[in-house]
Amino acid sequence: MRDVARAAGVSPMTVSYAYSRPGRVSADAAAKVRAAAEQLGYPGPDPTARSLRRGRVGSLGVVLGERLTYAFDDPQAARFLSGVADVCASEGVGLTLLPTTGAETDVQRIAQAVVDGFVLWTTSDDDPVLDAVAGTGRPAVVHAGPARAGLPVVGIDDTAAATAIGRAAFAGAERPLVLGFPVDRDRQRLLVPAPEVGPIAFPVTRHRWTGMLDAWAEGGGAPEELRLATCSGNDAAEGEEVAYALLTGDDPPDAIAAMSDELALGALRAAARAGLTVPDAVAVTGWDDSDAAVPAGLTTVAQSLREQGAHCARVALGGEVAGVERWEVVVRSTTRADQNRGTGA
Repeated sequence: MRDVARAAGVSPMTVSYAYSRPGRVSADAAAKVRAAAEQLGYPGPDPTARSLRRGRVGSLGVVLGERLTYAFDDPQAARFLSGVADVCASEGVGLTLLPTTGAETDVQRIAQAVVDGFVLWTTSDDDPVLDAVAGTGRPAVVHAGPARAGLPVVGIDDTAAATAIGRAAFAGAERPLVLGFPVDRDRQRLLVPAPEVGPIAFPVTRHRWTGMLDAWAEGGGAPEELRLATCSGNDAAEGEEVAYALLTGDDPPDAIAAMSDELALGALRAAARAGLTVPDAVAVTGWDDSDAAVPAGLTTVAQSLREQGAHCARVALGGEVAGVERWEVVVRSTTRADQNRGTGA
């Protein structure tokens, strides 16, 4: 900058203002600065250094506990990120996606991310990235848990919502099944009765399973009659594959409560392939009330992931306090009886 000032015949402060406060520099002086900078190959002040002086970099980091393409492939992740992006746009800050791979390098990479705050997409209790984010001392919020000291949580009451949707799913059922998310970061497929379900590291999986088990017990069902079948991710094709194998097996379920609309839509396709009528032969429920839920007639839990994403972004940028979002059970044609529509805040 001093070299540019010398070549342009102006003060270093004038060069600085030409880039940072152009309104304070005359057109003649600005032209001299630009000409000298071009001649010397000077690109302007380093934005990183400038951001360090300001104490902020102008970007919000979203930590995904998934591969990067998940943010674009999964419709619910896309809804959530749209809400985050809405707030970033209104606040004039950028959005940095920080995917994790499970490798040891995740912790260092996240801790060194050049962002002003963090939003963590749903992860597991034992994810070391949680401590890495908390250790940065920067504002952060976790969507749907888990909670950590200094890391507030934004989301719905998954257990209460799961109990409500479970009532609709299991009405009149004798062989119920929960089609769920992974129980831990190994993401292995499981098929186990309730008494054999071990520790569940993902809070979303744990809370939804707990609520659905409560709904089954509330109706007088024995724990060993409710099974949990997990998929490795939130994927309709995998949900169809798992559901079809069970529906055509020796002990086919007559009710499937899925932990997402994607898995539920896969279960509906599996039922059609197996020649089973819905809901007479098998009832199916989902979660999220996605765009595809309406034409499918899917009974589901309605929640606004876009609003939750916006809520998370405002918390991470220091403009709001974390809290519990609203949900509602929407009863359609894939369940046997019109249950009372549960709602919650």
